[in-house]
Amino acid sequence: MISPYSSSSARLGGQGLHPGASTVGNAIAAHKRDRLARLKARTPKPGEASFFFYEAHFQSDAVKILPGEYFVHDEDLLIMTTLGSCIAVCLWDRQAHVGGMNHFMLPDSGGNGNDSGRYGSYAMELLINELMKMGASRMTMEAKVFGGGAVLSGMNSLNVGERNTAFVMDYLKTERIPIVSKDVMDVYPRKVCFFPHSGKAMVKRLAPSNPEALVAQERAALQKAATPASSGGGSVDLF
Repeated sequence: MISPYSSSSARLGGQGLHPGASTVGNAIAAHKRDRLARLKARTPKPGEASFFFYEAHFQSDAVKILPGEYFVHDEDLLIMTTLGSCIAVCLWDRQAHVGGMNHFMLPDSGGNGNDSGRYGSYAMELLINELMKMGASRMTMEAKVFGGGAVLSGMNSLNVGERNTAFVMDYLKTERIPIVSKDVMDVYPRKVCFFPHSGKAMVKRLAPSNPEALVAQERAALQKAATPASSGGGSVDLF
């Protein structure tokens, strides 16, 4: 179980702050100011998310994961995505304190040989490998799983969300990566936020009213996922 953030405060005596405290504070502030610029300037790897921005509600640098993308980091910037029938897996290494998220649309490519983050089989392998490059180990990874909702009217017969959910549960069981929490299936779209250093995850269930933007994204993503391509890229808090 990952406990919520707690804030620490320095106990000030009669003499006020230590002379070096303001210098350290200024350095930390400068680092946070510059981080967003550095993130925007980097060249993304294939399939790596690259839409960086400042998220005012959480007062944090953030990156948005689009369908077929992933992101891995060892600092607590905010990784965000919005899900319908798709699945997002948040993997976190409890010793290395590095984590990442993916967002896939279908369990696999149906045997057409495409390596793309749009498919769960490739998206999971990609996420695990990128975490291991940053010092994570399969032995100390844990997962939080979100999505798989039946959000598209008229497409329930395809059972996309159910198939995605069944795939990822089986995959993680085979890899012996424990699922410490999940919020899957049902009829709700979801907004998911994840802090990769602390492993803290939050999910917000959106109104199950087929909002036009999400439906358009969902239909386009599923159509794209079905089209052959040559390249591709503890606890849960409700908020």
